[in-house]
Amino acid sequence: MSAPWLLDELTHAGPEHLDEEFVANFDRKQGFPDPGDDIEALRRHGVETTGTVLDLGAGTGRFTFAAAAVFRRVIAVDISPAMVRALSRRAEEGEFDGVDVVRAGFLSYGHEGGAPDAIHTRHALHQLPDFWKTIALRRMAELLRPGGVLRVRDLVYDFAPAEADTVFADWLAGASDDAHLGYTAEDYAEHIRTEHSTYRWLFEPMLDAAGFEIAEAHYEGRLFGTYTCVRR
Repeated sequence: MSAPWLLDELTHAGPEHLDEEFVANFDRKQGFPDPGDDIEALRRHGVETTGTVLDLGAGTGRFTFAAAAVFRRVIAVDISPAMVRALSRRAEEGEFDGVDVVRAGFLSYGHEGGAPDAIHTRHALHQLPDFWKTIALRRMAELLRPGGVLRVRDLVYDFAPAEADTVFADWLAGASDDAHLGYTAEDYAEHIRTEHSTYRWLFEPMLDAAGFEIAEAHYEGRLFGTYTCVRR
């Protein structure tokens, strides 16, 4: 995708994604999430072990490298040069033959080869404002084969606007006191101010308009949504 009005995704990813120290501590701050449920969801909805899986906004590759042990080909895509360097080092050190690493974003990734069987993205789509989310979701649908699977985990708001004060106060109250071990109240407040999480009642129509059927949806704490979708 190339146009003079195209969004600068690297700027919207935030300056911390350019910071080598932030990247080095990224998994610890995230809490070392287990990608097993995501891989199982793909398998449950028909993605074969011979399939190709695209990991958009791959970060340091927790899903990428777990998926590489299951699927024939995994393509890790991230807009951050620092993240891509970390991904490439890990791929080389681990001798993952089925992993390709690409520096690109939701709007700029250009796929080569047969259509992917699945796309996974975790906590990256919220970096795009809503207009651009719709473009990104449509591009994902166009990349996937018919019947291909989209697995999305992200900060999506499952509450009414009038409840924002209460929900956010509870969220900040449960934050980590140590920035090295988790996200602090300041981190959460910065996310709310500067990033682009959207409401569930807006996000689900976006998925539909892009060409996806929602097969499964699960929420934690009215803030974190997990979707498994099938391309029509």
